Amino acid sequence: MVEIKTPEQIAKMREAGLVVAEALKACREAAVPGVTTKELDAVAAKVIADHGATSNFLGYHGFTGTICSSVNDVVVHGIPGDLELRSGDVISIDCGAIVDGWHGDAAITVLVGDGHGEELHELSRVTEASMWAGIAAVRKGNRLQDVSRAIESYIRRQPLPPKGKYGIVEGYGGHGIGTAMHMDPHVLNYVDRGRGRGPKLVEGLCIAIEPMVSLGTPHTHVLEDDWTVKTNDGTWAAHWEHSVALTEQGPLVLTAFDGGRAELAALGVTAAPDPLG
Repeated sequence: MVEIKTPEQIAKMREAGLVVAEALKACREAAVPGVTTKELDAVAAKVIADHGATSNFLGYHGFTGTICSSVNDVVVHGIPGDLELRSGDVISIDCGAIVDGWHGDAAITVLVGDGHGEELHELSRVTEASMWAGIAAVRKGNRLQDVSRAIESYIRRQPLPPKGKYGIVEGYGGHGIGTAMHMDPHVLNYVDRGRGRGPKLVEGLCIAIEPMVSLGTPHTHVLEDDWTVKTNDGTWAAHWEHSVALTEQGPLVLTAFDGGRAELAALGVTAAPDPLG
């Protein structure tokens, strides 16, 4: 069953989304050479606690972090620990929060320090832009596959990087969100014609859209910790995510400070008004 939210419930999810946005902003600023992923985790935990929210990652199926900290060839679900970031690293930081039982979830990719080749800048840019292409497809009359198609089509249109290619990671994707962090429907980042067009996008639907792209293979494996997901060929990856609500007046990006207004306007889409003003 796909959970449909009322405008009042979407407003609560917006509160949770803004806490996530603040936590990720703080982590971005703290992600400098010499910091450990465990220290980044503490940064996010403090922001969430200071806002009177709780983490939806910590303790989730036994996960031990407030964030997922995925460095270089780790795609997602990296566990915070003693790993010290170095200049030239790429880290994806995934974070979530709960306010009054309602969930928010988002992720960013940060290029740490300097010394990154053009292909890494482009990898992050392409992944983020594909997310926004998917968000722009969240409108009444579309189906879930239209979101997947928008993400994949954007990535496939980009020039190949000087080294490698763009692999749209298989087996992982976005999800419904609301009274739980992970709910139906599963949101693929590519079109799987065997799954059909998927459900209609209707007012009150809330989904997390999160493309994960590598500079090589789409195939991954999970380490012995049962969490850390790495690319099979060791190529580096990027991961971007926002939680989005479809309202009567269009999409509202719950985890973006401006509700997605600027990025969607550039794509010819008007974001819904912010219910919190």
